[in-house]
Order: sequence, then structure tokens, then C-alpha cells
Amino acid sequence: MTLGILALQGDVREHTAAFESLGEEVRPVLGPEDLVGLDGVVVPGGESTTLSLLLESSGLFDPLEAALREGLPAFGTCAGMILLAERVLDGREDQRRFAAVELTVRRNAYGRQNASFECDLGVEVLGPDPLHAVFIRAPVVEETGPDVEVLARLESGDGAGTPVLCRQGSVLVTSFHPELTGDRRLHQLFVEMTKEKRR
Repeated sequence: MTLGILALQGDVREHTAAFESLGEEVRPVLGPEDLVGLDGVVVPGGESTTLSLLLESSGLFDPLEAALREGLPAFGTCAGMILLAERVLDGREDQRRFAAVELTVRRNAYGRQNASFECDLGVEVLGPDPLHAVFIRAPVVEETGPDVEVLARLESGDGAGTPVLCRQGSVLVTSFHPELTGDRRLHQLFVEMTKEKRR
């Protein structure tokens, strides 16, 4: 099995190290030719507007969009969640997105870099131990579609909690950066989702 990491900008090295520690083969994705033969793709954290522009200039946007529509599993973290979402608030009007998961997200809604924070999340599908999450200029999920499964929420004043980890079919997205901790359970979950898709 081969996983591609979109390597135009962002946390490429960290995601690569995470999957390699699980024994998975990883390929950097820099152009359309790198999509051939992939079993899954990671859209990493970074700066969503910059990533969108680089996807266009590299010629990757359209072929990656087509691959996602054909069911290529995807794992998007932070900026990756924004690019994979159906609707984006507070972004550039001309910024394209893949609309691979039925979410409405708001860019940088937790604040700027100096408002970054860390916390522990309960994630039932990962077992009883909490998942430590690092939020850096993170997007907020404002709405979820009927087919979206919310796997973790961040506590909020209204008691309902804000979705920060979601899954729809073979697409997994997070508001936070799981690649910045030593916990590999989310990366392992994506590996399992990808293998399930291949069956």
C-alpha cells in the first residue's frame, strides 16, 4: 500500500515520519504523475490559501479532485480540512476546494498563532485513552452534513461541543495537528480506512 503526502507546503515531514513509523510506504505528491497508484492521500496542515494556489500552479488540483471523486481515501489536517470541506467561510472568494466532505468550516476561527492551544480529546473509536490535540490557527466546523460522523468534539460553552474530528466515507479530517504529537492512532485509523476501501 502506498500513501501520498501532498508535499507543496505544510507539515509534510511530520506526516511522513508518522506513517513510516507504522511501516507504511509514503510518496511525496508534487505533480499529477505522483497520484498514479496511490491508495490514499494526505492533505497536511499549512496555509490553506497558499496550498490552494500551489495546487493550481502545479497542475494538481483538477486531477486530485477527480481522484477524490472516484473515491481515493483522504486524510486532511487543519488546512487540509479546509481544502477538503464543501463550504469555507472567511476565505478568499476565488479559493477552490475539493468538497470531499460535507462540512462548513470557518478559517482561523480559534484565533491567530498566539492563540494556539493544546488539549486532550475523548475519541471513542481510538479507545479509552484521550488523544492529545494541538490547535494552531485552526478552522472551526460550523455545520456538518447528514453523512458526516463526528468522532470528537471540543467542549464549548453551550454544552454541545464543536466538532474537531470528522469522517465521511473514506475521508478523515481534523481541525488540529495529530502529526505534531507522538500518538499515531489517527494515522493508524486512516491506514485501516484505506485498507478497508481496497477490499
